[in-house]
This record gives sequence, C-alpha cells and structure tokens, in this order.
Amino acid sequence: MRPHDQPNNDQPASQRPEADEDGLIRLQKLLAQSGVASRRKCEELMLNGHVEVNGDVVSRLGSKVDPRTAVIRVDGELLPPVSDEVYLVLNKPRGVVSTMSDPEGRPTLSDLVADRPERLFHVGRLDTDTDGLIILTNDGDFAQRLAHPSFEVDKTYVAEVEGEVHIRTIRELLAGVTLDDGPVTVSQARVIGGDPRKDGHGKSIVELTIHEGRNRIVRRLLEHVGHPVTRLTRTAIGPLTLARLPSGHLRELTLSELGKLMDASRD
Repeated sequence: MRPHDQPNNDQPASQRPEADEDGLIRLQKLLAQSGVASRRKCEELMLNGHVEVNGDVVSRLGSKVDPRTAVIRVDGELLPPVSDEVYLVLNKPRGVVSTMSDPEGRPTLSDLVADRPERLFHVGRLDTDTDGLIILTNDGDFAQRLAHPSFEVDKTYVAEVEGEVHIRTIRELLAGVTLDDGPVTVSQARVIGGDPRKDGHGKSIVELTIHEGRNRIVRRLLEHVGHPVTRLTRTAIGPLTLARLPSGHLRELTLSELGKLMDASRD
C-alpha cells in the first residue's frame, strides 16, 4: 500500500485481523488492522473514494466484507485476502539444492525450514551453486501461478564474472541476446564493482534484471558475451528483496509485497 500517515504496511502477511462471528468485518477495521493506516485515516480514505471492494468504490462507513474472499484495493493496490497460508522469503545458501528432498543426500531447502509445521512448496528454483532469494509457501495454487512462464516479474541478480565488463557489453545485453534456446530480454544491466587488472584477468560485478527463469539463464547469458560467472546471487523478485536477510534465514512476506505478487500473477 501507499503510506498514509505512517501505517505499518510492512507487517507480516500472517498478522491479519479475525472476522466477527458472522464471518464479516467492518471495512475500516480490516484496513486499519492490516496496517494500511490509522482507523481514522482509513475512514477518510473510504469517504474520499480511495477504497474498492470487488471492483466497486465503497465509501459507506460500517460496510462489512468477507476478509477471505473480498478483492480489496486501496489506491489501486491489492490488499491480500485474509488466509491461513504462509508466504516466506528465504536467502538460500550456495550448496543447497532447490528441492525439498534429494536422493543423493545433499542439503535441501527442507533442512532450512525444518522447524516450520507447514508443508511448503518452493516457487521456481536456483542452481545449487547460486545463492539468494527464493519464495516458499504452503499455498500450492499461488506457487503454481508464480512459477508459470507467463508470470514475467523482474528477477534481479548480482554476478561476479571474469574479466572487465565494458559499456559495449552492457549495451549488447540491453539490446537482447539470442541463446541456443531462444532470445533473452535484459531490462536492466550495469557494472556495480570489480577489480580490473592490466593483464586482463580481473573481475567485474554486474547487476542485471530479467523476466525469465530458464535453466541457468544468467550464467549462460553472461558466458555468451564473454564473461563466465564465478559467483551468482539473486537479490530480488519483483517487490521482494533480500535486504539484510542473512544467508540461510527466512522471513514472512509483508502485506504490500504479497499484494503486489498476487496482483502480478492474476489471470
């Protein structure tokens, strides 16, 4: 949500209000307890036509909604329905296989969430030798929608590569590169660091953003333009970022993050 008088709109998505005995809840109460804004400010938002329920502007104070099924938007941004499901961001370490079990006995995602009671699904994968952001949830439908090829949300990576990356290479990436399995569109690319050496054996740190999730796509892309990857981290998926999340740790998605992902994955 857009901040309105300093709301706690970054609260975890699981911290949601309970409905009344009739299964409904007053809309301004739901908005306030979801962290959109204070109760008084939420009433002002409704009165001023900023709140929609199921596509209709709702301005009558005291209106009740079903928090589990109502499609609520504040200034156009989706407020996720109240749910018992969990939505988690994990900072996967290198060497961990992006599956919940492994016949070879290697470390897996399940080892990192062993204390969680839910049966979790991972959304997409990261190579075993790639670290960074991966989404876990027990909402199977949500996981399938996000993993579908039509879900073209931005995925941002930071890659350490061999050699000094010049501006002409960045331009080549942004112009689009065609690999053996088809073209790749890079929406953003820039050099953010490195250690150039006169002997040509230095390294560069490149940040790039793509939509696709094909197998080892970033590594193949950068090798194609002459800079093999020596280390790779996924730092963001859409509105989700690693920020300061330590390796091997996880956190819940915020309401704002979840709403944006749910919106992006709608048919």
